Amino acid sequence: MKAEYNEQLLLKGLANNDSRAIETIYKENFSVILALITNNNGTADDARDIFQEAMIALYEKAQSTSFVLTCKIQTYLYSVCRRLWLKRLHQNGRYLYQVEGLSETVAVEEDLEEHDRKNAEFAIMDRALSSLGEPCKSLLEAYYLQKKDMQQIAKEFRYTNADNAKNQKYKCLMRLKKLFFAQFNIGE
Repeated sequence: MKAEYNEQLLLKGLANNDSRAIETIYKENFSVILALITNNNGTADDARDIFQEAMIALYEKAQSTSFVLTCKIQTYLYSVCRRLWLKRLHQNGRYLYQVEGLSETVAVEEDLEEHDRKNAEFAIMDRALSSLGEPCKSLLEAYYLQKKDMQQIAKEFRYTNADNAKNQKYKCLMRLKKLFFAQFNIGE
């Protein structure tokens, strides 16, 4: 009930141009739209454009006294953004299926659940990486995030050669995997 009340307050705030309500809606929902667009042949700029269009649509709906939101704001925005993005892909010739038949809103609960599940797993991985300790954390970041090769890592971490660095990376990865699944199983 509290979440439902909060959603109604956000809609009223949006209708009244309350910058805090607009900012809250943006913060709580943009990352989902960014993931949707970037995972489907789009860029961050595309995501901002599409999200802005959906916010305008929601604003115009919220202005109407007869408008009743029958789902979460996130579900509504996701549905509108998904439809707008599919339409844009179709217009640009990057989407082969006919878009005209899509209804005004699209059922997206499963997509949102999947996004939430992945976010939870990323949070667990972040905690596992933080608890990994040095030099493993830095070594894995150097390889996977900074895309350094084994020669560079061997030199930076003062291993005798690239093979030793590769062995150490493997050991660190196994420790990280063990930490991740220990925390993952606690969360279930």
